[in-house]
Amino acid sequence: MDDKPFLVLDLLDIDESLLPELRKLTKDVFDLDSIINAAGELKYIGQIKRTIAAQFKEPEDEWIRFFTTRLYEGTFTQRVRVQFTLLVTKATKQFLNDQVSERLNLALGSNNFSCVEEGEQEGAVTSHVAVQNDLVRDTEVETTPEELEGYQIIKAIACSEVKPQRVVHRDSKTYFAILLDDNNRKPIARLHFNGKSKKFLGLFDINKVETRHEINSLEAIY
Repeated sequence: MDDKPFLVLDLLDIDESLLPELRKLTKDVFDLDSIINAAGELKYIGQIKRTIAAQFKEPEDEWIRFFTTRLYEGTFTQRVRVQFTLLVTKATKQFLNDQVSERLNLALGSNNFSCVEEGEQEGAVTSHVAVQNDLVRDTEVETTPEELEGYQIIKAIACSEVKPQRVVHRDSKTYFAILLDDNNRKPIARLHFNGKSKKFLGLFDINKVETRHEINSLEAIY
C-alpha cells in the first residue's frame, strides 16, 4: 500500500476542492482510467501543498536561498541567511494574513445578499439583538475584541452558504457561541477563549456533538 495516499478526506474539515474527484467514484460516472489519472495528479498536488505548508511554518535553507538569490545580489553568507530567514518567515505570515483579510473583505462586502426583500430584512436576526439579550441574561459576561474578530471570520466563511444576517453570536461565561438564526439548537461553532494560555475552536458534527480544536492564532480558524 502506498504510504502517500492520493486523497485524504477529513469529514470534520472537508476540502471542497476534492468534491469533484469524489464524484468520479460514484457508480453512475465511474471511469477507472479517469480515476487513475486523477489519482496521480492529486497525489502530487497534496504533497506540494504539504511541502508549501511546511516551508511557511519552518522554512528550510533551500527555500530561503530561493528568495534570497532573486532579491539580493551579494554572496549568500551565514549573516545573509540569518537575515533573510527572518524576512522570509515574516513575509510569508503577512502573505497569509493578507489572503485571509482579502477573503473576509470579499465575503463581508459581497453583494450576493443585497437584493434581500424588505420583509426578510425586517425579520432578520442581527448580532446587535443577540448582544443586547446577552447583556440582559448575564451582566458579568465580557465580550473581548478577539472573540468578535473570531466571530467575523466564521461569519465570513458561513456567508458562502447562508445570508450573513442569520449568523449571530451569544457570549456566556464559559464560551462564545456562534449560532444560526440565534437558535441554540443550530450551533455553528464555539470559541473557548477564556483560558489563560490555550484557546480552542469548538466545531459540531451532524449529531451536534462538539469537538474542541486547539488553535494558536485566529488565522487558524480560517
